Amino acid sequence: MESSCLQKAVSYAREYAAGWMGQGTLAEFIPRLSEVDRDKLAVVVTDLDGREYSVGDADQRFTAQSIAKVILLATALRDNGFEHVFSRVGMEPTGDSFNSIIRLETTIDIPFNPMINAGAISVTSCIPGASPEERFSRILAYARELLCSPGLEIDKEAFESEMLTGDRNRALAYMMSSFGSVTGKVEDHLALYFKACALFVSCREISHLGAVLAGGGISPVTKKKIIDPFHAKCICSLMATCGMYNASGEFALRVGIPAKSGVGGGITGVVPGRMGIGTFSPLLDKNGNSICGIRAMECLACELDLSIYAP
Repeated sequence: MESSCLQKAVSYAREYAAGWMGQGTLAEFIPRLSEVDRDKLAVVVTDLDGREYSVGDADQRFTAQSIAKVILLATALRDNGFEHVFSRVGMEPTGDSFNSIIRLETTIDIPFNPMINAGAISVTSCIPGASPEERFSRILAYARELLCSPGLEIDKEAFESEMLTGDRNRALAYMMSSFGSVTGKVEDHLALYFKACALFVSCREISHLGAVLAGGGISPVTKKKIIDPFHAKCICSLMATCGMYNASGEFALRVGIPAKSGVGGGITGVVPGRMGIGTFSPLLDKNGNSICGIRAMECLACELDLSIYAP
């Protein structure tokens, strides 16, 4: 596709999505997220040659929140391999909310998948290191590579905010510890998880993450393999089935690509063999997904025929 046509589609997607500006709510259960500017909106596409097509607030920083689950899973798979990681977490979708505790107690003693909070905490516990600092250094170094962001850091205020208010995540972690599915120091695992969620990313960077996965683990900028191709396939499969919280099925119908959202307002999307997509708008629907971000994804999918389920 010609660059001018792709840029036109990106610009139109933002214009279309802007029709829903002002609808939804901020993620006020995390105090830091209640302070963000609700009027931001960005759409970025990164193709497999590293070319970017952007419109709006593409460099506005926001916390990754659940988009970090993709980074944590990629890190754990790189360090421990498929069999070890998926002995700690399942691969199935769940109809419960992303922070639900009920399934752990009534159904199984490991989380359903890595894209819910319990699953991401379990995955985090797999990441090795001699100290919490060393373990987070591994996560941060890999995140910088995956996002093509050498200066990436965390939003310290967001991290502290989540540490103070993350009691439900503590409940999940301690329940898994009681079952033996999470081992080691629970508070260390939680701090790592909260730090990962507080990674201070941009729409441009999460689009690059999508492009890495779209290229089977190859960086579109450096052409270096930074995710094992099998691991990239696993991550995309889980994003497709579980990445959009309780709306994953509807998103598959309306958009049809692997994607992962976060309550910080970002969505990273993967069009295998073609491109990565990033959207950012902080107002959320009842499932915790960006309302304008989903609309922008829907528009791009229609304009560019992106659905992986199309005949």
